[in-house]
Amino acid sequence: MDRWNGKVAVVTGASSGIGAEIAKDLAKAGMITIGLARRVERVEQLKQQLPKEAANRLHAMKCDVSIETDIERTFQRIADTYGGVDVLVNNAGIVRQNNLLDLGTAADLRAVLDTNVTGLVLCSQWAYKSMVDRKVDGHIVHISSIAGHSVPNFPKLNIYPGTKHAVRAITETMRHEMRDAGTKIKVTSVSPGAVKTEILDGVTIPEEMPMLEAEDISAAVLYAIGTPPHVQVHELIIKPVGEAM
Repeated sequence: MDRWNGKVAVVTGASSGIGAEIAKDLAKAGMITIGLARRVERVEQLKQQLPKEAANRLHAMKCDVSIETDIERTFQRIADTYGGVDVLVNNAGIVRQNNLLDLGTAADLRAVLDTNVTGLVLCSQWAYKSMVDRKVDGHIVHISSIAGHSVPNFPKLNIYPGTKHAVRAITETMRHEMRDAGTKIKVTSVSPGAVKTEILDGVTIPEEMPMLEAEDISAAVLYAIGTPPHVQVHELIIKPVGEAM
């Protein structure tokens, strides 16, 4: 991680769970870390969990990645204030619990697609432009899910597994485009199994099912971006021991 010391990392969905742990760990690793969230006050509160120097490197910005104008405004502010983006972690994601075939759920479908897919792509576009314009060999990380590799037999996940399958294809499309453009920018997809975070609130999970901690996923992100410049981790699948999915 030494080569990222003093560089700028942006983490979406940084107010809780996986995003919060990633933001804290990147700040502790020496990166100027901007945590994006709708609940920006919760990102500010993360500073209380960090040593003083790391806390000074963590900055909160209000941003709803489902809104295109929010993304544009935020990434322009990052460029004006911090110079640009060296590492982007697309962590923001939501679930809306209803059956896929239920009528009257169009708003929920759009909300999940706008956050999990469109927002991820738009944030990546702005980060990629920043990296190319500044000739930086940066890194984009997508926090996906094991649900992007198979569809779990859990009720009411709706379009969520479909969005995570999309993220896998998007990751590889970006990798091809980055290579064909002659850049050395990396892109990685991280697919966790079940993680103890707020996104599972209300989801029916068997009590005996093993679970990961948010810290486990953050460690994987730091591993991926900490690889040497000639090494690119395309995909990391992380499951708790004993998971049946």
